[in-house]
Amino acid sequence: MLEIFIIKALSDNYIYLLRNEQKNITSVIDPGEAKPVIKFLNNKGWHLDEVINTHHHHDHVGGNKELLDIYKSKLIAPSYEKDRIKNIDILVSDNEIVNITGISTKVFHTPGHTLGHVCFYMPEEKCLFSGDTLFYLGCGRVFEGTMDQMWSSLLKLRTLPEDTSVYCGHEYTLSNMKFANYIDTNNALLNKISLEIKNNRENGLPTVPFNLGIEKKINPFLRADDDNFIKSVGLNSNNASESFGEIRLKKDGF
Repeated sequence: MLEIFIIKALSDNYIYLLRNEQKNITSVIDPGEAKPVIKFLNNKGWHLDEVINTHHHHDHVGGNKELLDIYKSKLIAPSYEKDRIKNIDILVSDNEIVNITGISTKVFHTPGHTLGHVCFYMPEEKCLFSGDTLFYLGCGRVFEGTMDQMWSSLLKLRTLPEDTSVYCGHEYTLSNMKFANYIDTNNALLNKISLEIKNNRENGLPTVPFNLGIEKKINPFLRADDDNFIKSVGLNSNNASESFGEIRLKKDGF
């Protein structure tokens, strides 16, 4: 049984610490800084076996060096970013299966936010680590890739089972929620979920993980090929990728 711990870092980052007690393996995903991870490990008395990165941005890899120096962990990261992430031991690519914390994990290459971004999906655990590709009610800004690439990446993730729990890289949910309600005014499920989100944040609780099945119905960025939704928000394009791009630009300027 995999245990997943949420470690808050920087201003709004989430670092995920994974523990497989049965196999005595501990991993960390996207350590933007080392200190909170070291503190957590010291409190538990655990060694860190693996460091995993979804992409090269500093707020996801900033703690790598210190953790690798202290624990001599293996670093697992995208092959596409091998020139931008140092000291990678295991390079992973699209559709590969890799063991993370002793658990079979599928790799999805999801370019858009960065060209080499990957997400990690554990079918047995029914969980997805989406980095900065998919957020609760949002998606990553398109920095290095194209709108078409980001839309295609989101479609890959949208095909995963409804009962998938999604762990994303940032606590952006309140901001995403405001935009989702602005653009999708008549979504009863979104209204219900928004109340839960507000309640969690008012109590200082993280909004992750979130359920992918529900997300498919309320995240505007996953619905760019939904004709009824596209018409309701005043877009006329018959091209889903173009519609996605327009929604993303609306959010960028929101």
